[in-house]
Amino acid sequence: MIRKLLIANRGEIAVRIIRACREMGIETVAVYSVADKEALHTQLADEAVCIGETKANDSYLNMESIMSAAVSSGADAIHPGVGFLSENAEFVELCEQCNIKFIGPSSKIIRKMGNKALARETMIRAGVPVIPGCDEEVTDCKVGKKIAGEIGYPVIIKAALGGGGKGMRVAYSEEEFESAFQTAKKESEMAFGDDRMYLEHYIEHPRHIEFQIMADSHGNIIHLGERDCSVQRNHQKMIEESPTIVLDEKTRNEMAQTAMKAAAAVNYESAGTVEFLLERTGKFYFMEMNTRIQVEHPVTEMVTGLDMIKEQIRIASGRELSVSQEDVLPKGHAIECRINAENPRQNFVPCPGHISGIYMPGGNGVRVDSAIYSGYDVSPFYDSMLAKLIVHGKNREEAIRKMQRALGEVVIEGITSNVDYLYDILCDHVFVQGNYDVEFIEGFNERIS
Repeated sequence: MIRKLLIANRGEIAVRIIRACREMGIETVAVYSVADKEALHTQLADEAVCIGETKANDSYLNMESIMSAAVSSGADAIHPGVGFLSENAEFVELCEQCNIKFIGPSSKIIRKMGNKALARETMIRAGVPVIPGCDEEVTDCKVGKKIAGEIGYPVIIKAALGGGGKGMRVAYSEEEFESAFQTAKKESEMAFGDDRMYLEHYIEHPRHIEFQIMADSHGNIIHLGERDCSVQRNHQKMIEESPTIVLDEKTRNEMAQTAMKAAAAVNYESAGTVEFLLERTGKFYFMEMNTRIQVEHPVTEMVTGLDMIKEQIRIASGRELSVSQEDVLPKGHAIECRINAENPRQNFVPCPGHISGIYMPGGNGVRVDSAIYSGYDVSPFYDSMLAKLIVHGKNREEAIRKMQRALGEVVIEGITSNVDYLYDILCDHVFVQGNYDVEFIEGFNERIS
């Protein structure tokens, strides 16, 4: 069993991991940048090590500094959380070389599934349905335009090694292609240090449905049901729920079996998410696989009762999954809202600053994952997410009403947040009826303007 674990992350996910470790009797080591000296995760962990200056490149993305902290503290494992180095194959290789257990899949799996073109090729061989797209990475605009014409417009241009909505643009015609390609390429180079692009046909008005899978080193693979992540802005998820109301049991089972087939194709180990685009016709296509825990994992925990962080740690320790597929019996309905320090009335501009007062809701079926507190200074240098508010009800109607109530109780003084905007979404008739897709936010903004 892992004795001491270093969390190579910050914010609410670091706090979430520390709490799971404490319940398992595992010592924790927090790492922090100069700007995060007073952050909650540094106060909750057994030890805290400064790993660099404020910029992420000098701290949370500094592999050598993180590994040095792990070695000097005597940590025998590293949990990467989400973002930063969580899907960086080079960092995982470094862990493997230093004989420090990485809580997640191997560098080989991360490299294979993190590269969109290679992941696509792997899925095709496994018989997983994929969206029509290119067979290799593209860096030249003229070559890209030729491929786009063969695929058929509209096309979506994605960073080959990217994620999180960065380095992504849609071209609806040949005339729009060059500008969209160059913009996406520049974004990719700035965000990921890589300018290789990937092209595929753009499916209009789909649902974004993802299946949570867990797999151990003994060949056991299970799924924990689906999450509907269609409420998003600029490809950034805002609200997630489970289960989705648009799947019949036949399609749900087909998608679940496909997700497990995708995991088996790469001998997957740990928690992973297989993401699909679902057309209104019921056809679905593999989009990508996230080889880490997801921000929205609490939604699945609420309906299954399984602690996914603890399960990850058990798997990394060489144990078998603690549950079988027959044990997974999702109950009720869960919804998660991401509360961010941003101003929806000013194009969602980030709003860092000093939190002078705070109150978070509670009650039956209400969960808050956060790392903020009264007196905390929200940094302008990192992600703007302040908290995740999650609710669980016996059905979707009850969950929506519970989320409306919970959002109405949130108080965060001193900075601007998107709480009121989220509340308006939860009251919007299109959302309440469940008739939304990935383009929901555009229509919602028109309705409230």
